[in-house]
Amino acid sequence: MNLILFDDPILKIRLLPFTWIRPIAAIRIGILKIYEKWAVYFQGDISYLTAPYLSKKFNAKFSENQYYINGALCPSESLVEEIAKLKLGEGLKRGEMLLAYHTTIAFETPEALILHFWEKGTKIEASTTDTSFLQRPWDIFRYNQQEIISDFAQVTKGRESESISDPFTKVYHPENVFVEKGASIKAALINAENGPVYIGKNAIIHEGALVRGALALCENAEINMGAKIRGNSTFGPSAKMGGEINNAVVFGFSNKGHDGYLGNAVIGEWCNLGADTNNSNLKNNYSEVKVWDYEHEKLIPSGLQFCGLMMGDHSKCGINTMFNTGTVTGIAAIIFGGGFPQKFIPSFTWGGVDNHDTFQLEKMLELAENVMTRKLQDFTREDKAIFEYVFEKTSKYRQA
Repeated sequence: MNLILFDDPILKIRLLPFTWIRPIAAIRIGILKIYEKWAVYFQGDISYLTAPYLSKKFNAKFSENQYYINGALCPSESLVEEIAKLKLGEGLKRGEMLLAYHTTIAFETPEALILHFWEKGTKIEASTTDTSFLQRPWDIFRYNQQEIISDFAQVTKGRESESISDPFTKVYHPENVFVEKGASIKAALINAENGPVYIGKNAIIHEGALVRGALALCENAEINMGAKIRGNSTFGPSAKMGGEINNAVVFGFSNKGHDGYLGNAVIGEWCNLGADTNNSNLKNNYSEVKVWDYEHEKLIPSGLQFCGLMMGDHSKCGINTMFNTGTVTGIAAIIFGGGFPQKFIPSFTWGGVDNHDTFQLEKMLELAENVMTRKLQDFTREDKAIFEYVFEKTSKYRQA
């Protein structure tokens, strides 16, 4: 079966800044990225239909017929059954949103796919309602608990956990804890009463850490000494996490190694939070948090009482940085100085509370290559071209 995960253009804008340098289906939520979830359910090729500037790195692979699936949609058994039953020319929709389409046609863009479906496809209203469907950045942390639970069931099915042999580690509800080979746990307290705890290959939980499920600690990730992890969080591959964290999703290769609070937050890849960085996730008057929205280019109501920081990939902040509720940081921003930064920090900016300059592209690319090389990750020609495109695309925000 050939699956092509497409970016709905409206959702791609709404899910910024996390879709500047990746397709929607490359977002991590739960234990796995969205495309990895689909790979668990379907055998065959999985590829992307995304914006042209991303397509050289994330390309589509076509066959005699294909199932196009909305990249913002997470799978479930019932949804997979509905999609597998689609005949050629049939598609699933939810209201005005295309979820899946079975066709022989090889479309060059998501726009062409969606237009063809609404004009010529046979439309079937999806009956499945138990799936996570990302429509705003904060949905990533909102749905993270249920996605950890779902992924945990799939990833551990029919497998046996490695044992936790350390005599000074206390585990509550060990049946809800799964440890991959090579993981190290020393003198920690792990409570899986309220959700599963997944500890990936070669991951480390250091001495004195307090950990509550649901939690996904991915391959080579670390929880530092004395950390307080309050649940419903994901720490992606090679992330280093410390301090107090609640309901946060960190995609991978990012660091929050020191004290400070991070809650109801999403952090992209290759980010670094300086020592004692904190984000507020609740307003003093307990009112609804407003968040910057790229679609409307202004603050919009989130519908949430708890909402913290949304930080795009390759952004970094200095020590003692204080982020207000619902702050959105673009990609490749360097933030420092006293006080609260503005609630929208444009991509490729360098500065603090009162003003900021442009983080020049050449300097940013040099930093990105240096950081990625340290973790033995390639910074490719395609990556460079993507950053060059986004730098130009986001220039209007830096001039505002």
